[in-house]
Amino acid sequence: MTVRLDLADGHLALAGRLDTQGSGPIWQAALAAAAKAKGGPLTVDLAAVEACDTAGATLLADIAETHGAVSFAGAAPATLDLVTRVTAARRLPPRAPAPPITWAELFRTGFATATDGLAFFGEAATALALLPARRKMFRLSDLWRSADQAGVRALPLVLLLGGLIGLILAFQSMIPMRRFGADIFVANLVAIGLIRELGPLLAAVILAGRSGSAFAAEIGTMKVNQEIDALTTMGLDPVTMLVLPRLIAAIAVMPALTIVLDLAGLLGMATVLVGDGIPMVTIGNQIAAWVVPSDLYGALVKSACFGAAVAAVGCRAGMATGLGPEAVGVSATRAVVSGIVAAILLDGIFAVVFYRLGL
Repeated sequence: MTVRLDLADGHLALAGRLDTQGSGPIWQAALAAAAKAKGGPLTVDLAAVEACDTAGATLLADIAETHGAVSFAGAAPATLDLVTRVTAARRLPPRAPAPPITWAELFRTGFATATDGLAFFGEAATALALLPARRKMFRLSDLWRSADQAGVRALPLVLLLGGLIGLILAFQSMIPMRRFGADIFVANLVAIGLIRELGPLLAAVILAGRSGSAFAAEIGTMKVNQEIDALTTMGLDPVTMLVLPRLIAAIAVMPALTIVLDLAGLLGMATVLVGDGIPMVTIGNQIAAWVVPSDLYGALVKSACFGAAVAAVGCRAGMATGLGPEAVGVSATRAVVSGIVAAILLDGIFAVVFYRLGL
């Protein structure tokens, strides 16, 4: 691409390919030539231009804007049309910024979300109550597949995360406890923290990240492909066929995932303490003396509730999937975030209830 300026007769000639690669090297030179010729007529000769794309049209529009009075000679009609459209697009007013979100809008959005959630839970409870009459719609194969996906296939991640959490908690707890010569009580601290709180909560986070998003994506894809509408047209209940198997599977596997995570965390903690010189028998005695059965029972109840919340949120996100290519991804993201938030909120409620009950 070349640029040639003849100020004697106000002539600016361009030659070559006026595309993205050819326009860049001559951009500044062409604008400088247009500015130098300002005050008189300027003709831009495009007869030797082989091709022109949007970048070249933008360059020509810049030349016209820099000089002020430009005429184009020898240009192909397609090039002139492209320059006209680029110039018109540059004159469009900037898009107005989005209005700030008000408290009223936040309240309306939150109220609508809560209402939709309650309606979905009502539909799920109704489908569960009518399950004996609709048992032919409930497929055990879906239940086993969901249990395998949410439980069995999550075991490697649960074991890895539980072991790492136990190691980290033991290392971090040993630093302050050693100042008081209370290294042995690290076992009590980590065991109670894992069994009562971290075990169910981390298992819920894993379930939300793996299975909650999968539930939303599966049901959302069916919604986009209008398969759910087809089920409704055939007189089949989508909640009974799609939601209940996943909901029951999540409730069933969550206590098992919690126990596995607790055991992996205790093993990781024991590895650190044994390396510090504390016998394994002493660690077991400390855990047995401080951890009572109610701690484990309460954790299992919490984990089942967390599983129900995560599965329900994921299935609801899938059932509420909109149209378009981005709808399934948005539903999966919403399922993960909402599932984790729901589990944390439930954990806070359980903490208050257990505190009031003295558990």
